[in-house]
Amino acid sequence: MMENQDAQLGGRIRRLRRSRNLSQADLAAALGISASYLNLIEHNRRKVTVPLLFSIAGYFGVEPGELVESDEGRLLGDLMEAFGDDIFADSDLTNFDIRDLAQSNPAAARAMLRLYDRYRGLVSGSAAPSPARSGEPFHLATDAISDFLQASANHFPSLEDSAERVRGDIDNSGDNFEAGLRTYLFNVFGLEVRLASLPQAIARQFDPSRRQILLSDLLPAESGNFLLAQQVGLLSAGSDIDAIIAESELPEGDAPALARNVLSAYFAAALIMPYGPFLKACKDFRYDIDRISRRFGASFEQVCHRMTTLQRKGAAGLPLHLVRTDIAGNISKRFSLSGIHIPRHSGACPRWNIYAAFLAPERINVQISQMPDGQRYFCVARTITKGDYRYNAPRRYLSIGLGCAIHHARDMIYSDGIDLGSEQQVVPVGVGCRICPRLECAQRAHPPADHRFRIDETSRPESLYARMT
Repeated sequence: MMENQDAQLGGRIRRLRRSRNLSQADLAAALGISASYLNLIEHNRRKVTVPLLFSIAGYFGVEPGELVESDEGRLLGDLMEAFGDDIFADSDLTNFDIRDLAQSNPAAARAMLRLYDRYRGLVSGSAAPSPARSGEPFHLATDAISDFLQASANHFPSLEDSAERVRGDIDNSGDNFEAGLRTYLFNVFGLEVRLASLPQAIARQFDPSRRQILLSDLLPAESGNFLLAQQVGLLSAGSDIDAIIAESELPEGDAPALARNVLSAYFAAALIMPYGPFLKACKDFRYDIDRISRRFGASFEQVCHRMTTLQRKGAAGLPLHLVRTDIAGNISKRFSLSGIHIPRHSGACPRWNIYAAFLAPERINVQISQMPDGQRYFCVARTITKGDYRYNAPRRYLSIGLGCAIHHARDMIYSDGIDLGSEQQVVPVGVGCRICPRLECAQRAHPPADHRFRIDETSRPESLYARMT
């Protein structure tokens, strides 16, 4: 077994254990080892012998190769992005040095990333001490949540089970889903749902004393239903949510509160789009997002998010990546099971179709992307608009990107009519200029972190950084 594979194995075993709601003691007993030894394995402090590897794989019903498959790419990409910062300009670190750190000591590499996150917070001022507030800076909490979702493969079986139980009660009421949702809130929790003219930017208000949930009368139906479903999640699956957070390694401060919001939203999606019917629709309609949106009464973004959660053992969907960015290039959501690396801090490559989608609003933009390592991905992107619910209201323009490895492309309807083997269809894409080795790119905004450039005054390239030594 390769050393860098060992370094990633503990996290996979921990995720599998948690997905089955097993304690370390229970799994250790089943494997015939001590709980303390299993704890060391899960934290990558002990190697896994080949016989133990096969025992673990057999217990969880997976192939041994699934356990040892390396996910160092995401860690390496995050490290290269961090070391691309100007503060390391004089360090003379090479890509080989950074790769060696990711492979030989991933625990130290992740610690370095946490330190770099804190540094960025201090530089931006978001981590400045406040007498009224303590704990982790909020943006560090969002990074921690992103890592938490990635480590959990964005799949939480206990929330799926809770949502299925509630959905069964709603469907048995005989009403359609929207009416049944309101009936459930009233019958089970004594809560009345009312539309109201709420202050600007307020979508939902919960008044426990009056036993009322007020929804903004400006919201689209799918947004209103999602907020009600999220409230149901907080009320009916609160203990499951708290258990997941307690089992996590999230930092203190804002992260647990943010995780509650994220996990209640996960419950809402599972309630509106039940796992079995939703997976069947994805396969039947070949991941046609608009058609599935109409089938479940959900928004484009909600459907894309739900597609990334289909990781149930024996009934999994495509391994997808998802990214959301605004028109200025700020990435607000990122998750990847496809293998593609999404920047942790900086904006992504301008060649990526998630940015080109802004040029053709509300239309699906399709792209075959090739990363510097040669891996190809099939990506779709579309813009969405939020906040245009009244005259002269401020609007937010966002782009949602969804994609998979190229060998899964034919499972998506958007690949119809596209020659996936054509080199002319391929767009070379990087993660970010500072970690992209493509020197010939005319769209460079920065030189690579490990290169220096020399200006030739007799020949002016289109991009100053396109010719370097």
